[in-house]
Amino acid sequence: MTKIFCDIADINLIKKFNKKSIVKGFTTNPSLMRKAGAKDYKLYSKNILKITNKPISCEVFADEEKNMILQGKIISTWGKNVYVKVPVTNSKGKFMGNAINQLNKEKIKLNITAVYTSIQTKKILKKINKKTKVIISIFAGRMADVGKNPIKEFKKSIQLAKKFKNVEILWASTREPYNYLQAKDLKCHIITVPPIIIEKIEKFGKSFENLTKDTVKGFLVDSKKSKFKI
Repeated sequence: MTKIFCDIADINLIKKFNKKSIVKGFTTNPSLMRKAGAKDYKLYSKNILKITNKPISCEVFADEEKNMILQGKIISTWGKNVYVKVPVTNSKGKFMGNAINQLNKEKIKLNITAVYTSIQTKKILKKINKKTKVIISIFAGRMADVGKNPIKEFKKSIQLAKKFKNVEILWASTREPYNYLQAKDLKCHIITVPPIIIEKIEKFGKSFENLTKDTVKGFLVDSKKSKFKI
């Protein structure tokens, strides 16, 4: 079963989606935090953690490995449900294997983010143990944005992760509701989804006939609002 996480940092939306049984966890990142209006990263994150006991990923934002490790250790103390989100490389493209290894050794739950290839997955798996929980977030949507098919990389990464019962592969940068069915078909462990797409997934099962009626009703409403005449 593919678990659905909500990809959001807005406090009010987290309150809303935390009540939904379909949502099994949350993911955040510095960009989402900024968009939500966070000024104090630590305080804002702790306010989110007051809302939910579900798994939630909070990301480091240092670019140097040493500081990533320091930030990761601090973030890990914020709650038992916290996964420390660490990018697979820094902004210069250097593999953050030492940071991943050091934090993993200290039994800190990790979400390794900005992953695109099974080669990166293989490198990550070489740096972790087989006990402490690790999520590997593969950015499907961003691959598709540049004309790449993400399915092949997911299949390889999921196969590699089978040797690690503590590792889950996450479908990230979800672009449309159908991505959930794709992730499910691949037996991907988790998919993280923006709120608007979760609401569409909740409507799965509507008949084509009802979709036709809803579409035509939409055209009719808009034409009346615009007072169109011929």
